[in-house]
Amino acid sequence: MRYGYFLPVLMFVAASPAWADSSDAITKSGSVGNDGAAIYRTICQGCHMPNGEGASGAAKFPALAHNPKLMDPNYPAYVVANGFGGMPWFADKLSDVQIAAVVNYVRTHFGNGYDGGLKPEDVAPLRPQKAAVTGSFDG
Repeated sequence: MRYGYFLPVLMFVAASPAWADSSDAITKSGSVGNDGAAIYRTICQGCHMPNGEGASGAAKFPALAHNPKLMDPNYPAYVVANGFGGMPWFADKLSDVQIAAVVNYVRTHFGNGYDGGLKPEDVAPLRPQKAAVTGSFDG
């Protein structure tokens, strides 16, 4: 199969503003708010699916449903803030309050019943250094 035919299509998709990262516009406009369920529906469920069951195909998106890795709230908070594998980071898109809200939502839904909610002040130390997020080195 010749891939040269698809190159112009891929270039159009990559350059199209309609394919831009919608989570950036949503969180900066404030329309998603601080509700963990709304944040999940807006940003997370596209990959992790509406019921948290994950998906596989062209890529693998881990299931959040019945996931023992969510037992420690610091782990999912770190992953949301810093990314992991193919998952992008959201440190530059979500506040500490929003990260705590979505982590607490996932830890108490989809068959997960983990107690001990994550507090926004628990998120700050898990974030990447400012230079990694902004690309600047001025602290």
